[in-house]
Amino acid sequence: MTQNVTRIIDHTLLKANATQDEILKLVEEAKKYSFASVCVNPTWVKISADMLKDTPEVKVCTVIGFPLGASTPETKAFETRNAIENGAHEIDMVINIGALKDKQDDLVERDIKAVVEAAKGRALTKVIIETCLLTNEEKVRACQLSVKAGADFVKTSTGFSTGGATVEDIRLMRETVGPKIGVKASGGVRSREDALAMIEAGATRIGASSGVSISKGEISQSNY
Repeated sequence: MTQNVTRIIDHTLLKANATQDEILKLVEEAKKYSFASVCVNPTWVKISADMLKDTPEVKVCTVIGFPLGASTPETKAFETRNAIENGAHEIDMVINIGALKDKQDDLVERDIKAVVEAAKGRALTKVIIETCLLTNEEKVRACQLSVKAGADFVKTSTGFSTGGATVEDIRLMRETVGPKIGVKASGGVRSREDALAMIEAGATRIGASSGVSISKGEISQSNY
């Protein structure tokens, strides 16, 4: 089971003060443990892709509209195209959270679709709905709009707001999107037990800076 957990981890480093040496270490760890991807800010996509060119099983994931989600659909689409040109295989975009809460569903769908269409045929798209800021009704609506817009995954959290993934949210998201869409748990998954609980609830991908600890069966103190 440990190996199965390891292979669905997006090994993550998104803090603003991450240095190149830290990114290089992250990539080397991802290669060593055969994680699903490294998840890095757009500025680090090219160097990560270059380092992983001979390790095709480890993908490069990046974040778009991160962490607030409040940029325009056009800006997110440009970010997406640029990231893919630099070597990104997976795109984790943050929805327009305020628009969702205002029930501007057309804008939210257009926002997601802009990224989906920019990535189409070239990269997977994961939609971060920031569950800690939403009611259950809003979580359901965000997931439904993500499916309608053609996203490949829905994802709980940025890890930079007031909370991260919970088993209850993963279960609700899985029930909402059905079996054909991926569900990513991110934020606060610090141990193998945490990861297994998320998988049991319906997660098919884990976003964590604690990938090495999870793989070793240890408990990390990281918040992401």
